[in-house]
Amino acid sequence: MSTFEWTDLDKQAVDAVRALAMDAVEKAGNGHPGTAMSLAPAAYLLFQRTMRHDPTDTSWVGRDRFVLSCGHSSLTLYIQLFLSGYGLTLHDLETLRQWDSLTPGHPEHGHTVGVETTTGPLGQGIGNAVGMAMAARRERGLFDPDAAPGTSPFDHHIWCIASEGDLEEGVSHEVSALAGHQKLGNLTVLFDSNHISIEDDTQIALSEDILKRYEAYGWHVQKVDWTRTGEYAEDVAELNAALEAARAESDRPSFIMLRTIIGWPAPNKQNTGKIHGSALGADEVAATKKILGLDPAKSFDVPAEVLDHAREVARRGRESHAEWDKSYAEWRLTNPERAAEFDRISARELPAGWTSALPEFEVGGSVATRKASGEFLNSVSRVLPELWGGSADLAESNNTTMKGEPSFIPEEYQTKEFPGGRYGRTLHFGIREHGMGAILNGIALHGGTRPYGGTFLVFSDYMRPSVRLAALMKLPVTYVWTHDSIGLGEDGPTHQPVEHLWALRAIPGLDVVRPADANETVYAWKTVLGHTDRPAALALTRQNLPVYEGTSAEGVARGAYVLREASDGVPQVVLIGTGSEVELAVGARELLEAQGVPTRVVSMPCVEWFHAQDAAYRQSVLPPSVRARVAVEAGIGLGWREFVGEAGEVVSLEHFGASAPYKTLYEQFGLTAERVAAAARASLARLGQDKGETTGN
Repeated sequence: MSTFEWTDLDKQAVDAVRALAMDAVEKAGNGHPGTAMSLAPAAYLLFQRTMRHDPTDTSWVGRDRFVLSCGHSSLTLYIQLFLSGYGLTLHDLETLRQWDSLTPGHPEHGHTVGVETTTGPLGQGIGNAVGMAMAARRERGLFDPDAAPGTSPFDHHIWCIASEGDLEEGVSHEVSALAGHQKLGNLTVLFDSNHISIEDDTQIALSEDILKRYEAYGWHVQKVDWTRTGEYAEDVAELNAALEAARAESDRPSFIMLRTIIGWPAPNKQNTGKIHGSALGADEVAATKKILGLDPAKSFDVPAEVLDHAREVARRGRESHAEWDKSYAEWRLTNPERAAEFDRISARELPAGWTSALPEFEVGGSVATRKASGEFLNSVSRVLPELWGGSADLAESNNTTMKGEPSFIPEEYQTKEFPGGRYGRTLHFGIREHGMGAILNGIALHGGTRPYGGTFLVFSDYMRPSVRLAALMKLPVTYVWTHDSIGLGEDGPTHQPVEHLWALRAIPGLDVVRPADANETVYAWKTVLGHTDRPAALALTRQNLPVYEGTSAEGVARGAYVLREASDGVPQVVLIGTGSEVELAVGARELLEAQGVPTRVVSMPCVEWFHAQDAAYRQSVLPPSVRARVAVEAGIGLGWREFVGEAGEVVSLEHFGASAPYKTLYEQFGLTAERVAAAARASLARLGQDKGETTGN
């Protein structure tokens, strides 16, 4: 084992990091300098000695991943990206938090090279790291399951820096408990224990023994305390030994508590809440630089020899990459079929002819869309090995388990109902929706597979922060949200989503898809998997729905289409329905046509996809000349006014549900074909088109 070296140039580089953190926040006028200052040696150690990475190739499959869960300390990451040669410049650091800058207030995936995930909401990053570790194991199982430990080109490590704030957020419990249960030995969390948050000393709200908490989860825990002697001493060699011990621990995730003093060595503001989230001020910056032996008159100053020394990591990264390339080339030569599959999946391409596996449902039948979704997953499981997922303990209700597929679980935890192993496919998140959302994002970010996760639609509330981040990062995550309305019946208003559909449609970049029948559900899945740049939510029914004639794969992909045309081809009124309420629109059409009112029914499974169509198509579905319109959905009517216009009507549910059989609920709450037909006549009357009938006198 080589002796650990920490040279004078390394010390100078760490001091330069502290100075850059102070200067960047000072110039911006706001930001979070303190953690970046105290974590300078730890972050520098990770990037310079610990992680396997190549700054010249940020898409290298074999790289370690780094997650800065405490995204407010973005400079902790940005400065290391600058020093390591990822492409950030001093100018980028000088424009911290400014318009069009590569250094926004919190790191953003896809915006800045080297940023593996968008972090900001605390705790999300830990969840992403857990997801990445799970994805890495699944990827190895798909492509190189028989290699000895540490010998596969798919063996790599996930490193995460977290703060007290991350661990206080409840999502950290969910994901950490699952990581321990999954025995993710390829994951290390470095916990910066500085006892300071915005409200100063964390003792005001935090007193638990965090090490014992992680030990109870089943993690390998270590403590490195730079304050233990009474004098603050940054023992980098001790931290390095802890990191190497964590890397060597292959059967448990590792948790290292690093006791630091935030803002070290600022003479007046270290160890205070003020240095956590605000600039030090010119006098304090100058005083701190003097302590570090730096020139207070210089800002954004990195000596050439220090930068040259730090940039050596790029050379070492290329050498490591070249060594990896040899094993990767050998693997490809030995496994040509797996290599071809890996190339396809890495490019997020679907295999040729995969749609021949899609199930078809007989017109006239009656099938819940959640069941149709399950049939889809069963049908494509063999042709889409990259697709995997599970449920937050609702697999039987969500229909998210692919038949015959093993569970992703350490062998000792498999059950009679769910046999499996470490390389399995079916995910079991437990009752942890928030954690599931963050983990799904991590899986998608890692690459190599494509995840889905299920729960009841009403519990999408628990997932919303992660869903929002998936949309922000444009991740192809699929949410299987079932029991999508009062149609779930007897469980009552606590489980019946009312406001959720439009609340979710309000998230930019999220596709919310509510198919009307079993075949539309298959078409929805087909369309979703064809998109690689956004998340999608499938809102599916508990209750059976009729299987319609005339459903259209192209129509679903376009978000809305004419399911039933007016009898004479010239509609006097248009009825718009989604999901289970398309049945009401179809029933209302029959009533209206019997009364001599030519009526068109439009199925609109996805508002977002319809918005994306050109004006000509949208007008062909909803002709501007037909102003009598009704939209019907078993939820609030918040956004439907856009589609029905001033003369139109919305049949909706503007209150919570109740506990009763679902047919009773629809009837009692006025969600009936008769009510939709009456709304259509009201719209016609508003336009002066309801002429009535002769009395015979």
